Amino acid sequence: MSTRVIAIANQKGGVGKTTTAVNLAASLATAERKTLLVDADPQGNATSGVGIDRTALQHSLYDALLDGQALSVARVAQVHFPFLDVVPATQDLVGAEVELVNRSGRETALRRALRDVRDQYQYVIIDCPPSPGLLTLNVLTAADSVIIPIQCEYYALEGLSQLLNTVKLVQRNFNSALAIDGVVLTMFDARLNLSRQVAEEAKEYFGARMFAVAIPRNVRLAEAP
Repeated sequence: MSTRVIAIANQKGGVGKTTTAVNLAASLATAERKTLLVDADPQGNATSGVGIDRTALQHSLYDALLDGQALSVARVAQVHFPFLDVVPATQDLVGAEVELVNRSGRETALRRALRDVRDQYQYVIIDCPPSPGLLTLNVLTAADSVIIPIQCEYYALEGLSQLLNTVKLVQRNFNSALAIDGVVLTMFDARLNLSRQVAEEAKEYFGARMFAVAIPRNVRLAEAP
């Protein structure tokens, strides 16, 4: 089975990264594409977002990264959809950055872990932490490509430049095949000059790599439980 591993990344928090990861995975599963959602963010919002109780988990991504456990052991199968499996994150992942530092091959721990399950899926969607570090480095090293959500606000492109530098670092040293699938605008409000300005600047920089559809700001959605 041909598998595509896609990282959802931005080194700035609150840009809709986890929402993008969860909904992309769910959409692929709805389309009957065998999909694995991997929560690599210690905050575990993707895990909670699909309804998994983090406090009740016996195994998580941490066990695969630090203890060498097969990723399939941590996998939660058929979450809401027959075609969607999830590798959750627990609080243990907070310490993973520090624990990985002195390990040999620390940048490729996730890539090695994915070998256990990769050929079982058409898509693997990975939610990155909202910061640079070893976890983000692991995700980008394991991925075929990256999708970058950008919130339409001040300093949005400034945070983006940091991520692009990280992508170049990974391409040079760990994963020369890593590609940028595209940039997706989130919380877009066509009535605001700022939203239109961010959209124009992003399009000028990324050209055809900017997705045509922007995710609109929706107050009711933000207030939903």
